[in-house]
Amino acid sequence: MIISFIDKKLKKAQYKLLKDGTYFGDIPGVDGVWANAKTLEECRAELQEVLEEWLVLKIREDDRIPGLKLKFGEKVTAGYA
Repeated sequence: MIISFIDKKLKKAQYKLLKDGTYFGDIPGVDGVWANAKTLEECRAELQEVLEEWLVLKIREDDRIPGLKLKFGEKVTAGYA
């Protein structure tokens, strides 16, 4: 389910070649997820990493994720004894 969500979002990614010769990529509708790299391949890889980190943060903070419904039994919290 999560891998499918990531794949779908990455298929919607948009890339631009900037004046400085680097590539910029973002995903419409996913605010704050963007990447900039020297090559298109590096930009794609960085964008996927940023999307994955964004998703982990959203899950950790129990924030709404547009287009993805997750169900957890009990909220898991980390603690130290």
